[in-house]
Amino acid sequence: QVQLVESGGGLVQPGGSLRLSCAASGSTFSSLTMAWYRQAPGKQREFVAHMTNGGSTGYADSVKGRFTISRDNTKNTVYLQMNSLKPEDTAVYYCFAYRLVDTYWGQGTQVTVSS
Repeated sequence: QVQLVESGGGLVQPGGSLRLSCAASGSTFSSLTMAWYRQAPGKQREFVAHMTNGGSTGYADSVKGRFTISRDNTKNTVYLQMNSLKPEDTAVYYCFAYRLVDTYWGQGTQVTVSS
């Protein structure tokens, strides 16, 4: 079993930056593919970014060039650096992990981009 705890959300002005963190329990973090999803009010949850256990990354077109996913296997943590934030980035951001058929979600952290 893996537990995921996100942190780092908050209120930021348009054009600002935030870094989200997701700490995972357990000793198998390095074998997990990690990802970030988000869900805005009234919308479906959508993919934001992922990083495989081998370090390959992928991004949604809407965040490409602005967001960067990274991981520190020594700290069992994945990060999402978000730059040039826009009001449309406002959402609850969820950490997601999977390995084979096992999937895990965090509880989410709110990001609000507003002046």
